[in-house]
Amino acid sequence: MRDFFTNLVTGIGVWDIIDIAIIALILYKALGFIRESRAEQLVKGLIILVSIWFLAGLLHLYALSWILRGVMNFGIIALVVVFQPELRRALERIGRNDLLHPQFQSLNKEEAKQSVTTIVKTASSFSANKIGALIIIERRVTLNDFGETGVILNSDISEQVLGNLFYLGSPLHDGAVLIRGNKIYAAGVVLPLTRNKDIPRELGTRHMAGIGITEVSDALAIIISEESGIISLADDGKLRRFLDAKALEKEVLNLYLGNFAQEKPKTLRAWIRRALGLKLSFENINSAEQTGDKESDVPGEDR
Repeated sequence: MRDFFTNLVTGIGVWDIIDIAIIALILYKALGFIRESRAEQLVKGLIILVSIWFLAGLLHLYALSWILRGVMNFGIIALVVVFQPELRRALERIGRNDLLHPQFQSLNKEEAKQSVTTIVKTASSFSANKIGALIIIERRVTLNDFGETGVILNSDISEQVLGNLFYLGSPLHDGAVLIRGNKIYAAGVVLPLTRNKDIPRELGTRHMAGIGITEVSDALAIIISEESGIISLADDGKLRRFLDAKALEKEVLNLYLGNFAQEKPKTLRAWIRRALGLKLSFENINSAEQTGDKESDVPGEDR
């Protein structure tokens, strides 16, 4: 048994480890995406259809097998059309890269914290005074197409500017404000509404738009209700309500300061370095075992 595991470990190369790690990562991400979207129900339906097709073949149900074969052949095209938003979202996730759109990389920690403080204080003030607002913070996916539906500002983030933009008499108060880094990129922005039917009916267009933009991008949406003053946060198509200032500050800080964290390897080079270290560890263990075997074979030595 020991020889079996020794041969197994020595037979694994560096590229084998990298190959397995990439496949595992792809499967993990695919399963996570399926669970978070309507694709979960799709997969369940496909499993049922394939199972029926397999049983029909075993039981020689030729008519049923022929029908299911036709469904499978033409169903792929139908699935691409029906699940176009989900497929687009998955491809956008694959294409996200910090090196492509470094909105936060030009900021230092003090500038990032100042921006977060201003956003949180403004949201808390809006909540206390029941001023409706929709603030979109851009991440890696740029939102230029949506920004062009409003008025391009490129102004510094401040309570006064945000207050004027969402003031009830402002011509831009019904739209969203788009924040890019430490700048207000655009105001009066028109956003897509979510198609999720599970959203509570008491939520209005502002909440629907906040959720909708997070379904087609990786942006973070801060929503303040005009009727109740409740602060909500939309991220990745999910809505969290009844946030206080501390909870909101934590989420926005994580967004702004996430690029400064170095706890996890975020590049392919780091993952390869880790894989090489794992391989070297295996080789060292195997070398130590072989050395121990040779020493134990010397006369007079005890095992």
